[in-house]
Amino acid sequence: GSEHFDVKGFGADFAYTVDGGETNEISYENFNAAGAKLTIHGFNVHPGDAKNAMKNASLIAMEANAMLPAAETPAHTEGREGFFHLCTMDGNVEKAHLEYIIRDHSKEHFAIRKTMLRKIVKLLNEKYGSGTAELEITDQYENMYEYVKPYPQLIENVREVMHALGIIPNEMPIRGGTDGAKLSTCGLPCPNLGTGGHAFHGPYEHIAAEDMDTCTDIIVGIIRRFAEISKN
Repeated sequence: GSEHFDVKGFGADFAYTVDGGETNEISYENFNAAGAKLTIHGFNVHPGDAKNAMKNASLIAMEANAMLPAAETPAHTEGREGFFHLCTMDGNVEKAHLEYIIRDHSKEHFAIRKTMLRKIVKLLNEKYGSGTAELEITDQYENMYEYVKPYPQLIENVREVMHALGIIPNEMPIRGGTDGAKLSTCGLPCPNLGTGGHAFHGPYEHIAAEDMDTCTDIIVGIIRRFAEISKN
């Protein structure tokens, strides 16, 4: 992946990824991202003798998830709105596992989301006993905006190329991430351009050859634009 990319050996001052949607997309913002693994430890006894003894990990896991904002999931958010996404959940009485991804464009709101999960774990351990809930949060990538912002020419040149081709640019935040996000944090500012594709990650994902041609024209135009600038 991009974490193994040799930025110094690549020798470029900046780059672009071509990993977006519509042909006219220009993106220089993306989610801050983390993964969270929540493990619940229960205690199993015969259900007929369970009063004041059984601790059902699966029920506690459901309780933990219910503490998160119900409307802050992928199906209820758009634009720059962040979310918690429950990716997997499995368990029984003795142990339960929940895995989330945490996403937000705002660094401040991103930190609040991680704190919210830590507070939930604290509450569960206070209610059901120390060690009932364990949380592991792993940061995955950052919003590239702060790393691209000092280089406005990276965006302005794309705008000029698109306008020259009769294309109206659509500057939009990425509701996800790209390799360019990681590369930007490693010192290679790397905005993202569209591919012309549609319906990603689903059974109807597709792309038209004509849109691929348009994206190629944009890329060639960007190269030509920077070459002209370097001559002057």
